[in-house]
Amino acid sequence: MYQFTSDIAFSPTVKAIQTRKGSRHGYARMEQAGSWESSITPELREFIALQTSFYMATVNTDGQPYIQHRGGPAGFLRVLDEHTLAFVDYAGNKQFISQGNLSENSKAHLFLMDYAYRQRIKIWGDAKVVEGDDELIAKLMPADYQAKPEQVIIFTVTAWDANCPQHIPVRFDAVKVKETLDARDQRIRELEAELAHLGKH
Repeated sequence: MYQFTSDIAFSPTVKAIQTRKGSRHGYARMEQAGSWESSITPELREFIALQTSFYMATVNTDGQPYIQHRGGPAGFLRVLDEHTLAFVDYAGNKQFISQGNLSENSKAHLFLMDYAYRQRIKIWGDAKVVEGDDELIAKLMPADYQAKPEQVIIFTVTAWDANCPQHIPVRFDAVKVKETLDARDQRIRELEAELAHLGKH
């Protein structure tokens, strides 16, 4: 379908702008060297397993875009195989915009941002909604997560790319910060106890 996997984003119009603004030569070299990945590598699998949120973009037949946030415990976005991702779509405000868009246009995009490590991953592909499959929901539903499952979204990967960390602010997950501070405080108490013990001798 595409000469290079990056052609999913680098349309002729985009390439013309790249040429005009001086970046086409560099991207042409990237294309000749193999372009973007089209399957889920072990490195991407590991990155996905750590994420607690992502954004999914869809578009309807009129070209109206929509971005929806999805969150859950680490690992809620699952890698099924080297070309397929899936997640349980939890019950929410019942607008069903993403589902409506996907029923008209299966093209979708996932945007994963890791603020702590200043890394972002862009994934292009096609998505579909699977309703009424209790077995699949049970397989994908995170254990002990307090959310009501509505359906499942299956995402087939066409291409993905990793962006540079420029302009990504460093932010840390509150739970992880608390765990680190608690460990530090515990160590301080242990050292204080050791000092007090030594002071008695």
